[in-house]
Amino acid sequence: MDVDLTVDLIKATVQIDQPISEAKRMVGTGFLVEVPKPDGTTQTVLVTAAHVFEKMPAPEVRVGWRVQSASGQWIYVPSNIVIRSSSGPVWTQHPSQDIAVIPVTVPSSYKGQAIPESWLADANTFSTEHVAPGDELMTLGYPHGLSANVAGFPILRAGRLASYPLSPSTTYPTFLIDLTAVPGNSGGPVFMTSGGGRAHTFVAGVLIKQVEDDNQRLELGVVTEAVYVRETIDLLLKAQARGVNPAANLKPVPLPPAPMRTPGGPTTDTKDLTNAPKGGTAGQAAKPSGDDTAPPQSTPVEGSAE
Repeated sequence: MDVDLTVDLIKATVQIDQPISEAKRMVGTGFLVEVPKPDGTTQTVLVTAAHVFEKMPAPEVRVGWRVQSASGQWIYVPSNIVIRSSSGPVWTQHPSQDIAVIPVTVPSSYKGQAIPESWLADANTFSTEHVAPGDELMTLGYPHGLSANVAGFPILRAGRLASYPLSPSTTYPTFLIDLTAVPGNSGGPVFMTSGGGRAHTFVAGVLIKQVEDDNQRLELGVVTEAVYVRETIDLLLKAQARGVNPAANLKPVPLPPAPMRTPGGPTTDTKDLTNAPKGGTAGQAAKPSGDDTAPPQSTPVEGSAE
């Protein structure tokens, strides 16, 4: 893999949102990965932080697809997927990390937009690529529900790796990035590009939370290593091999009335993230922000494309 995957990841990254009233919505970020099916064909899965789905109470969420017209113009065309059935969640969640994956049926225009699973870092990638503190990492997302433009493309940001050591991942499942992790960015990919002078590029992990201490933001984000995305995908594939196939329930449905037709507009986004246990490592030991049980408050978003 000797290419810069920035543009490919921009195309693969989508907004996840759920209207909760005529004026508010919950917002998160996800990205698409192509993985094998048990029968040897391929399927597309949506990767995000598990708390993004957990904090959206309705059975369906909207995924912000983007379609390019014959004239070359990009159009924001979201549709709904089912994340809960009468028996509970239909996504696959990692047993110990804030990672979720769910199979999705993508529009025909999205064929080939998902990144291959091989681009996800494994347990040895940080060592073989000589990743070190201070290296620049990039991330994509929808801070406070904002997008880069009315077409719904994610906003690209950069930060420095702020943790040491990084391995083994079993001891250090998360790492810190010197970056303001704004609500709405949860679930976005964190990756290293060839622009940093590396021979290869890869997805290092998933942004899951911001770090606060005594209600003060420390301008740090917590990233769960991509090896746990791989493990969650493996759990999904094993379930499918046993005949448990959540994808059977994931059919696009008509878009219901909502407060916006394109990204932007008032949002309550998925403010923080799951509570981390005390006394853990790196990101686990960092104090999470706020109490997620408090009623959501409306956050005005400038530049609404309604």
